[in-house]
Parts: sequence; C-alpha cells; structure tokens
Amino acid sequence: MNDRPTIDHLLHRLSGHLGAVYPDHDCDRLAQRIVDLFWPDKSQIITRSEIADKPLWDESDIAMITYGGTIRSDGKPPLQTLHRFLKEHIGQTIGTVHILPFFPYSCDDGFGVIDYLSVDEDLGDWSDVEAIADDYRLMGDLVINHGSSKSVWFQQFLSGEAPGKDYYYTADPTADLGNVVRPRAHPLLTPFRTALGDRHVWSTFSSDQLDFDFTNPELLIEFVKIIADYIDHGVRVFRLDAVAFLWKEIGTSSINLDETHEIIRLLRTLMDHHVETLIIITETNIPNHENLTYFGNQNEAHVIYNFSLPPLLTHALLTGNALYLKRLTRSNPPALTGCTYLNFTASHDGIGLRPTEGVLPQGEVDQMLAAIQGFGGRVSMRRGPGGTEKPYEMNISFFEAMQRTLKEPDEHQIDCFMTAMVIMLALEGIPAIYIHSLLATPNGYEDVNRTGHNRSINRSQLDYDEISGKLMDPATIEAQVFARFLSLVEIRKQQQAFHPNAVQFTLALPEGLFGIWRQSRERTQSVFAISNVTKEAKTLSLADINLIAGDQWWDLISGDTITDIEGDFILAPYQTIWISNKAPETV
Repeated sequence: MNDRPTIDHLLHRLSGHLGAVYPDHDCDRLAQRIVDLFWPDKSQIITRSEIADKPLWDESDIAMITYGGTIRSDGKPPLQTLHRFLKEHIGQTIGTVHILPFFPYSCDDGFGVIDYLSVDEDLGDWSDVEAIADDYRLMGDLVINHGSSKSVWFQQFLSGEAPGKDYYYTADPTADLGNVVRPRAHPLLTPFRTALGDRHVWSTFSSDQLDFDFTNPELLIEFVKIIADYIDHGVRVFRLDAVAFLWKEIGTSSINLDETHEIIRLLRTLMDHHVETLIIITETNIPNHENLTYFGNQNEAHVIYNFSLPPLLTHALLTGNALYLKRLTRSNPPALTGCTYLNFTASHDGIGLRPTEGVLPQGEVDQMLAAIQGFGGRVSMRRGPGGTEKPYEMNISFFEAMQRTLKEPDEHQIDCFMTAMVIMLALEGIPAIYIHSLLATPNGYEDVNRTGHNRSINRSQLDYDEISGKLMDPATIEAQVFARFLSLVEIRKQQQAFHPNAVQFTLALPEGLFGIWRQSRERTQSVFAISNVTKEAKTLSLADINLIAGDQWWDLISGDTITDIEGDFILAPYQTIWISNKAPETV
C-alpha cells in the first residue's frame, strides 16, 4: 500500500490539480507538502485498484441531519444527549448522522466558524463526537468558503499579521461586481480598518462571515490539515458548505468557477486514496443544470444534494399536480459509478427556490410562496443583478408546509407529509431526513422572534424528556410520524432495487399520480413506487405499468399480494404503494 509507484502517481495527480489553480507556484513542492500532511503514515495511501473495491453505499444507507444541540437535557452535554437519542430511539435503522457545525462560532447557528479544530464547549468535546462516530457513519461540515470575524485568522488580518493577513478576499468597492451571483440581499463587501489600511472584505453570506482567499495556496494547505484532523476524530463524510462560491474573480459571476471545480477534484483525489472510506458531498443550492456539474467526470463530488427535489415535491403536494416533479426525475441523469444524489425534503436551511429557475413557471412559484406564508412560513430574499431582490428560499417546518392544499383545508396532513417522505425514500440516491421532519416539529415562531432570522423557524431546540415522552405515546403526531418513517426505512433497506445507483425510470401516469420504476443492479428485483399526491382517491390501472405476467407481485408497504395485474387499484388520498416482484421476507 505504500509502494513508490502509488505515491509517485498520487504526487503527479495532485501536482496536476495544483498547476491548474496555481500555475505560478512550485506545484510539485506543494503536492509533496499535502501528501506529508494528509498521510503522515504512508501506509494509509491506497492504490487505484483498491479505490475501485471500496463499497461507498448501498440500499441500507440513510442519513439523519441534526444540530449537535437540537436535543438537550439538564446536566448533560448536548452531544451526549444526541448520542443517547440515537441509541434509544433510532438504533441502527439510520446509519449516517450529519451533525451540523459543532465548532465554536459567532453567527448563523454554527456556519460562522471561529475555530475549526475545537468543539463548541456548549455542545461537548471531541470525545463526544468520536463516541457518535464509533456507532454511526459521521458526516461533518467543512465550512470552506468563509470564517468568522471573531477568529484568530481574522484578528491577524486586522492587525496585519501572518498567516491570517493573507487569508481573506478583498476587493475595491469601485470594481466591476455587477455580475456577482448573490444568495443574500446585504452588501457584498464589508469595510474594515486594518493595520495595513482600510480594506473591503468579500462577505457572501453576512458581515460576520468573511470569505477566504483561495488564490493563496497556503490557505488550501490549512484546509488539508483541517480535513486530516477531522478524519482522525471520526468524520467520514465531508459536506463542503457553500463551495460554489469558493473562487472569486473580479468581472465574473464568482460562482462555479473552474478553479472551484479543480479544488474539489484535488480533495476527491485525496479522499479516494485514503485507506478510510471518505465521501465528499457538495452543498450547492443553485439551478439544477449547474448543480449537476459538481459530479465532474466522476472525479468531483461523490454525492450532490438534489436541491430541486424539496421545492418541486412541495409544489406537487400543494397543487396535487406532479408534472414538474416528473420532469425533474426524467431529466436528472443516472449518476455514474462512484457518484449519487442526496435526496431530502427539508434541512436546517429553507426550501430553496433557485433550483426552480427555468423549471417552475413564475405564476406557480408565486402561488406556492403565498401558500407557505399563509401557513405561517417566511420568505428570505437574495439580491439579483441591478440590486433587485428576489425570493431565495421558503422558511417553514416541512410538516407545517403540508397542512393544506393551495385551494382548501386538508384533513390528511400526516398522510400528505408521509407521502413526501416515501417519495424521497424511493428515489435514486441516498435519502436524508432532517430531525425536525422526523419529529414533525411545528414552526418555531419564538425562535424567529428571538434571533430575527427566518431560518430559525425550523431550528428549534427540544427537551429530551419531553420529546421522548411524545415518542412513547402513540396518540401524538410526533410518534405517528416517527414510527411510520422508521418502518418505511426498514422496508427500504431490504430492497436491492433501492440501491442508490439502481436503475430509475419515471412512469407515465395520470395527473395526480407520481411513480417511478426501480430495478436492482443485478436485474433480479423491480419495484414500482407509485404515490397519490392528491387529497382525493385515485384509480391506478395496473395494466399501464406492465407488470410481468407469471411473476408474483406484492405491495411492500402493506404486505398485500397483488392478485390481478391487469386490474384497477384504488389509491386512497396520499397513499403510496411499492409493488415488487419479491416478497419482503425473501428480498
């Protein structure tokens, strides 16, 4: 594993990546420094043939997204309470846990990192993180685009001291910045008085989150050190936060630039050659055709967020019309070997609207926005070209977003919500469930009032004893949603046709019905996953989906046998069926 040809090959590849980004630097020397930092033990470097043998994921993979401090109990560090919740209520039903930034921070609930190498004392310490990593595949955030104004690096920037004085991207406010793509409505540049004079620092997300300057290769070296440290503490899946904005260039859009993609390719090379199974997930909340580029040529992200899914799934269930959801699943290309999608309905952020651009007509978007606001939700804005403001995301508890249709009240809120969950579980890719969706948490208005931030509506903190009591009471909404979701997950995990890279084909079904066909990679199992996205009963003609005569078919969710493959099947409001040619107990 530590033979010289492998190291030479690795050094050559890294030097190639670096040369594309830093053509005026000694890239061979930089490559050697990176190898020495990332692999102090050269036996941890694996060969290309060993990379191909790594099992990255299968149908049993599912993730839960949570803040380290979402669930709390008196006298215990929240990370220990989270671990207790996982062991007592989740078990091994869910195998991957994404703990949102658990570092000391100054803003944005963790995404303004002060110290990348420490755990926030309010949450616990590294031993608590490692304990969770011992029981679950741990996903962590690499907040790589920006850092806190309270960090040591930025204090060095202000005082003109190394190394921080060269770590932040600055620009002349009179420069041509009109093409810069913005995710927020505040000014792009934040002025600071420094020991070296007045400087205007690029601040994509807030004046407390200052953007790094990756034109300095020493900064890249720093992040290689950080990644290596996270690996030592048990992180195996790396979410590259806001990575699309990483590289800036005056006169351009400063998003999705070639240098950004090349740095991701470099990180992919590092992680693929590590003896541990490491995965990169890019967080790029942008239009779908741009998002797809982060797969690269099977050499960038292992996984990309399916950002188009939440708004289009929300639209389908609010309107009872799955047309645009069908268009998404038809247009998304099958992920190539070594790549897949991360499917989700909600996260700690809002339901992004940029992925609807050019996909959902503006009139449909406006109707959806009005409905969400009518359900108590909020709408966050971004600044577009010319300074105009545009809706950026809808901020609402996903459970609250399912409380009614566009036109009228709906008495099937739990069933409607579960339809969104079951569609997510069936799609090509790895499903991820946000803890507040798993627990059907309502809108957190007090949190919005306290922080003044719209996103706080879906970031409430919960008391462990209180939520445990609700989960033990089958009459509560929380218990019903929790039990139904985990039951669906256990069914899903047994189906080879739900492997993240199994074949997917969107079915041509009548309005109000959404369906996909999944086939296992060995072609031994088919699953027809069909959902009624309306509050009315719908008739499905089984003849339309061409079930193979002579095979036995079952609905995996109900366990019922399908006796007449040419007959009609009545789907109750928001009912889903998973029709399979293999019985649950034999898969």
